[in-house]
Amino acid sequence: MKNILVVFTGGTIGSVATGGTINTSDTTSFKLIRLFKQHYENHRQIRFDTIQPIQILSENLAPRAWKTIIEAIEAARPEQYDGVIITHGTDTLAYTACALSFYFNAIKIPILLVSSDYPLDHPKANGLENFICAVEFILQKIGTGVFVPYRNQQQITQLHRGTHLACSLQLGGDFFSVQGKSYMQFENRRFSLLNPPTQQSTTKNIPVKADFSERILMIKPYPGLDYDRFNLDHVDAVLHDLYHSGTACASLQWGENHSLVEFIKRCEKQGVAVYLAPAIKSPDAYQSTQTLIEQGAEIIWNMSVEAAYVKLLLAYGNFDDKRKIMDFISEDITGEHL
Repeated sequence: MKNILVVFTGGTIGSVATGGTINTSDTTSFKLIRLFKQHYENHRQIRFDTIQPIQILSENLAPRAWKTIIEAIEAARPEQYDGVIITHGTDTLAYTACALSFYFNAIKIPILLVSSDYPLDHPKANGLENFICAVEFILQKIGTGVFVPYRNQQQITQLHRGTHLACSLQLGGDFFSVQGKSYMQFENRRFSLLNPPTQQSTTKNIPVKADFSERILMIKPYPGLDYDRFNLDHVDAVLHDLYHSGTACASLQWGENHSLVEFIKRCEKQGVAVYLAPAIKSPDAYQSTQTLIEQGAEIIWNMSVEAAYVKLLLAYGNFDDKRKIMDFISEDITGEHL
């Protein structure tokens, strides 16, 4: 008998569509297990325990919800289970996957986040298939850590590392690992390795509290971005997203208010650290990027922007010393470095 803890948190996978509106439902969460038992012939070999610490659509999630989920899992004593499955909405799936990956960085069992692109009643919904993949991953003892199984429409189910999953592309419901490097694929109840770790992973127990800072400002670049619009009161650090080539506007051509260089100077005067991500470390970099580094910005290399953001929240929530913050950010804790 295998014991699996299922943590319901809401999302589309725990919702119903009624009168043109999709919203969470008190009864839909448990429907997932009922469907699984109807479609999985060996279900009697599995014992599911369930908890529901929150019930929200994931777009309404704030970092404090991660602490609620973490505390609920720990209260359930995860070490007594063969694995943990967390149902979750798709909108903030990548961020929660990172949060749990960093916090449970030395866990000895698998934790899998399962979502659905449509409510479970919809004929196109992939929620049940994603759940079956998660269960099989636990039963077959494939590995430990945090993972996300997800089947894009008309594709084979992919298994993503928690810190490598990127947010869904615009106007679509598909998910990919950064650089398109899914960890495994799942077909006919078999897992095949697609992208093994680039280096031999070692178990690192880096204990952190489930304290996520609420004083990190994240900024997305776009043509015409006006930095004068940002108020830096109650901000400890800024994470500035970058274009795909690891760049952002460093020019004064259109005015100081449009230059990230000038914004970094302003941040420095107010004691606010500036971090940049994502960027791949290479021998050559664009002049604009070099200028930003010379101005004092810290680049979080070789990491998705979702992972960089969550790691910053944890770093500033756990440490006060700048050196300790940078050591935590630079350490490859759970294979987040690409």
